[in-house]
Amino acid sequence: MARNIVPRKEDYSQWYLDVIKTAELADYAPVRGCMVIRPNGYALWESIQGHFDEAFKETGHVNAYFPLLIPQSFLEKEAEHVEGFAPECAVVTHAGGEELEEPLIIRPTSETVIGHMYSKWVQSWRDLPILINQWCNVMRWEKRSRLFLRTSEFLWQEGHTAHATSEEAMEETLKMLGVYRDIMENVLGLPILAGEKSEGERFPGADNTYSCEAMMSDGKALQAGTSHFLGQNFARAFDITFQNREGELDYAWTTSWGSSTRLIGAIVMTHSDDDGLVLPPRVAPVKAVIIPISPDQSFVDEKLLPRAREAAERLDTLLSKRSVRVDTDFHLRPGDRFFANLQKGIPLRLELGEKEFGKGLFQAVRRDTGERLDISWDQVEERVPALLEEIQQDLFAKALAFREKNTVRVGDFGEFKEVFRGRGGFVEAFFAGGREEEKTIKEETGATARCFPMDKEERGTCFFTGRPGARLAVFARAY
Repeated sequence: MARNIVPRKEDYSQWYLDVIKTAELADYAPVRGCMVIRPNGYALWESIQGHFDEAFKETGHVNAYFPLLIPQSFLEKEAEHVEGFAPECAVVTHAGGEELEEPLIIRPTSETVIGHMYSKWVQSWRDLPILINQWCNVMRWEKRSRLFLRTSEFLWQEGHTAHATSEEAMEETLKMLGVYRDIMENVLGLPILAGEKSEGERFPGADNTYSCEAMMSDGKALQAGTSHFLGQNFARAFDITFQNREGELDYAWTTSWGSSTRLIGAIVMTHSDDDGLVLPPRVAPVKAVIIPISPDQSFVDEKLLPRAREAAERLDTLLSKRSVRVDTDFHLRPGDRFFANLQKGIPLRLELGEKEFGKGLFQAVRRDTGERLDISWDQVEERVPALLEEIQQDLFAKALAFREKNTVRVGDFGEFKEVFRGRGGFVEAFFAGGREEEKTIKEETGATARCFPMDKEERGTCFFTGRPGARLAVFARAY
């Protein structure tokens, strides 16, 4: 157990912050509620970003950029949208030494300004669909912030599309939900519940919201990404009209979808342990580190370093550029070098000392389990990728087993409250209530409806209202 990290069971919130600190992922900024993403954290974000960006482009989307500042009047055009975001908005009232005629909102999200631009670009069905994504920062003023999970400014991507028909827009909404789930599960190692949001949790201004929900290692839920079917609400507000195939004037059907740097928080809380950060190999910027060790610096320079660098070059051609690092912090003791790399979450450590050199091998150490095994030099290109893949699969399986162990089904509100008087976790229950019922449930238990899972079509009696034919919902306390 690391002495610079508070154990999870003792103080989960402090453990989370300690892991981020020791891995050098982020730090607090001078402005309350904001953060500085350090190089290690930004490299992780770039890795996440790269996987998503490639998937977006494979599904026909292109990147663009829209302004940071939005006229206040834009937010007021969609009533439900402005009501949902108004408490979180940061407003610019002065610029250039003068008071502005109209205040400007620092974007909390970009549906309004993008809707305005789409209204200029769309005249005919031939102009549709528009499939645009942007990578940017947004600001939502947080009173209680936590690094990566809730900060006033954060990085994200937001996709915004416009379509000629409702069917096309809904197909897009669900397609992007599937893209999110695929990358979150197969790259980030996060078991995902994908489903439709309840009325009380729906995105302001959307007809339907779908989300990816993940369970953290304390049993709480984290919304990892959302995809919104906006119907014609924003098209009507911003006059996105077009001449359809029948020659009639119609409103476009739009969608939006987004995920953010809170995914870094999800990775930390799903996989890490009391020693520090643990990263799934597919998302880890550095997948393996080779550590030459000898008290004889000349032996290091003449024998160990050349062998380490040769192996790193060979592995880089198989894995990805700069994904294998040679540790040259010779001013540190070997144990400190091992621990520094361990706390940064590097999935695999390859130790090369005089003893290993004499036998023609590396001693490999898995970050997730601490297991040690020997890999001969002529097997490095075969064994290391296979071992990294094994670590990837094991981390996902462990997280999935944890979620299943901490998921229960209840039939009435009494059972429901009993679960949340204890550890919590995910609670399955048939639910047919609305906003008021959700509000009461949250006030009494702290739990919210995370989603109606799409892969579970069961129906039953609502645990809260007693109404028949209720959909199966998953409830949890959430970040």
